[in-house]
Amino acid sequence: MQRVMVICVGKMKERFYIDAAAEYAKRLGRYCRLEIVELPEQRLPENPSPAEIERALAKEAEAIRAKLPPASAVVAMCIEGKLRSSEEVAGLLGDAASGGEKCLAFLIGGSFGLDEGLKKDAWARLSMSPMTFPHHLARVMLLEQIYRGFQIREGGKYHK
Repeated sequence: MQRVMVICVGKMKERFYIDAAAEYAKRLGRYCRLEIVELPEQRLPENPSPAEIERALAKEAEAIRAKLPPASAVVAMCIEGKLRSSEEVAGLLGDAASGGEKCLAFLIGGSFGLDEGLKKDAWARLSMSPMTFPHHLARVMLLEQIYRGFQIREGGKYHK
């Protein structure tokens, strides 16, 4: 069974996000070994300078890298990533599985996104939209798309 990790910067607090993520996590249990890792977001002043933001992202990147298993295919979720259809996400799941990677790891940054080095080193960069979403909503949307991707690969009725 394929191992899928979703490494997120920031902890969910809102019940509706928690419930939605839990529902997709439950559904995904049939298709993969899902692990969701929440890492703390670095504290920044009210109006941080670009240098302060860069230092915070670098610290978050260290924490993310410490959680990545060896031989992971890393997918950075970022606005400058490639827009993909649900069918293409299903193909991404299949490519990672057939490529011999032990784990497919999706990275979701905090309020200021992801460190440039993480994005540069990623196996793939994925964008959900040119619009900006709260990172907690992005987690729910990503889990839904991973579930949809497995359904597409299986020929299930969820994807219409």
